[in-house]
Amino acid sequence: MTDGVTPISANERLARIEKARKLMRDNRIDAIYIEPGTSMLYYTGMRWGTSERMFAMVIPAKGDIAWVCPKFEEERARELITMGHDIRTWEEDASPYKRVAEILSDRGVRAGTVGIEERVRFFLYDGIRQAAPALKFVSATPVTAGCRIFKSPAEIALMQLANDITIEAYKATRASMTEGMTQGEFAGNCAAAFRALGAPGGGIFVSFGKYTAFPHGSSTPQQLKEGDVVLMDGGCAVEGYQSDITRTFVFGKPTDRQRKIWDLEKKAQDAAFAAAKVGAPCESVDAAARKVITDAGFGPDYKVPGLPHRTGHGIGMDGHEWTNFVRGNKTSIQPGMCFSDEPTIVIYGEFGIRLEDCLYITENGPKFFTKQSESIDKPF
Repeated sequence: MTDGVTPISANERLARIEKARKLMRDNRIDAIYIEPGTSMLYYTGMRWGTSERMFAMVIPAKGDIAWVCPKFEEERARELITMGHDIRTWEEDASPYKRVAEILSDRGVRAGTVGIEERVRFFLYDGIRQAAPALKFVSATPVTAGCRIFKSPAEIALMQLANDITIEAYKATRASMTEGMTQGEFAGNCAAAFRALGAPGGGIFVSFGKYTAFPHGSSTPQQLKEGDVVLMDGGCAVEGYQSDITRTFVFGKPTDRQRKIWDLEKKAQDAAFAAAKVGAPCESVDAAARKVITDAGFGPDYKVPGLPHRTGHGIGMDGHEWTNFVRGNKTSIQPGMCFSDEPTIVIYGEFGIRLEDCLYITENGPKFFTKQSESIDKPF
């Protein structure tokens, strides 16, 4: 299913860097520092692993971007770097932190403000701080999140494909269920399905029976038996863009109790979707889903039996990113934002039900990437 996929273009990445520069000016930040990870990939398409040696990039508000690289890795880096020609190297007995300070100084940033990307490890920040003591350091999140939280049509298309692949992998995995199979066998079948569909990194966690009440699974070994609730949660990435889908159903014939709770969960998911209107605060989505569940006698608040976590999270290049459908989050919902919609009903000792589909916000309101489950008997 990934044959012919269209990756993010170089022009779109350049536009992202220009938007980052505007946000830097708006937030009085003179440059941002990023090490390998999703933000580096987002801006430049560069994939590089992290180690104890600094490999990093600096995006200044004014001037060309620059890179810091171990000297012995320079040739490999030059093969991979497609944006920016200023590559500062450091030998094993030299300081990479001084290279960062030199980059900033050469761009006129000698006593200004530098944003540190949120995933940067402390020892790197601390080394730069000591090498450039006149600088002020702040979070780069207003810049990085300010760009990444709003998805372009090209990003939405990649997320759509990731979601489409995930649904097909889930269908194939459900069809493989047999009495007595273990969680590992079930998850292994799903991983094989993802590989066959062109998403080799895709996978799930799965729970059976009473362990479906654990929102992120249990370490207890489980074997599938007739009448078990089955919860599968996971996804895959296409060109770095993630899916996240949960389906819950029963192996065999559902009981009236299972059906009733499943229907309540679907009603809560529907309420969250309806509340995700352009201009509404993110917390209103959580409130809408939680009201359905508490009105049915569960909770209140985060108490169980009931909904013990937020209703949804942002999603994009990270499976969980800015921002969240959670109480207290006044962030205004705007076109281009992407979220999961996943209220859970947890009943420890019995079972749990979660339905999770991701949505994106259009000018006219929310739209799901995937078709919701119709019923406990028709999860796809």
